[in-house]
Amino acid sequence: MASSSNVILVTGGTGLVGKAIKHIVETEPEGSRFGKLPGEKWVFASSSEGDLRDPAQTRALYEKYKPTHVIHLAALEYPLDENKIHTGPPHESNFGYAHAKRMVDVQNHAYKEQFGSNFTSAIPTNVFGPHDNFDLEDSHVIPGLIHKCYLAKKNGTPFIVSGTGKPLRQFIFSYDLAKLFIWMLREYDDVEPVILSVGEDEEVSIKEVADAIVKALDFKGDYTFDTTRADGQFRKPASNKKLLTLMGGFQFTPFPQALDLTVKWFLENYNTARTGAAGKKA
Repeated sequence: MASSSNVILVTGGTGLVGKAIKHIVETEPEGSRFGKLPGEKWVFASSSEGDLRDPAQTRALYEKYKPTHVIHLAALEYPLDENKIHTGPPHESNFGYAHAKRMVDVQNHAYKEQFGSNFTSAIPTNVFGPHDNFDLEDSHVIPGLIHKCYLAKKNGTPFIVSGTGKPLRQFIFSYDLAKLFIWMLREYDDVEPVILSVGEDEEVSIKEVADAIVKALDFKGDYTFDTTRADGQFRKPASNKKLLTLMGGFQFTPFPQALDLTVKWFLENYNTARTGAAGKKA
């Protein structure tokens, strides 16, 4: 694609994945596989620039930047592989949300059939990294445990992890995911969705996550698991076979290294990170 006229609009540009893409675009060598192309313009838009649920505000955003490409960072979904997105009804606890995500794929195929447009959907697994949401009440497992352990160390209280620690998850570092989004933008030219994930052989237990956080924060206090609390789904496996076949392989950041970088960022940016009111008062 002609790089000199590319304008790439990233919606949700100030969130976890948007910040990661911005970091990669700005730090990878220009013209490299994951770097910015010569003359290319990247725009990282936040919700303050327009409510994308409002057609008029959305049109105004497009008129303002006139993007040639868009990376729309919406939400996550956890299928086993790309062929099973529409297999069976979703779990009742996730009914509306899951159907909304499925409809993205339906809409992409409809646009392709009617207009020849190549919109596609990326399906990441559990993302973590710098600029994550560390709010104790409203965060995913890794940022939540990092913040909880930090406060336990600060206040001299026990670090208690809910559940047995046995469930397994595939965690992807936000900077790795950013590279995969850029790869999709540059090199993937199909409407079919792609799962962006580490391999099933890189599943990590919640206990391994908590152990790594304790080590990264150098926490020396009481550290236990509250086995009276529910574990949740034991596994949510996702296959990255299609991704690796298309890319010709990809080197993911080792989990301990990615976690150390995330903890380091959290400690250095605690006063401005998304920690929530409860965290600030604790």
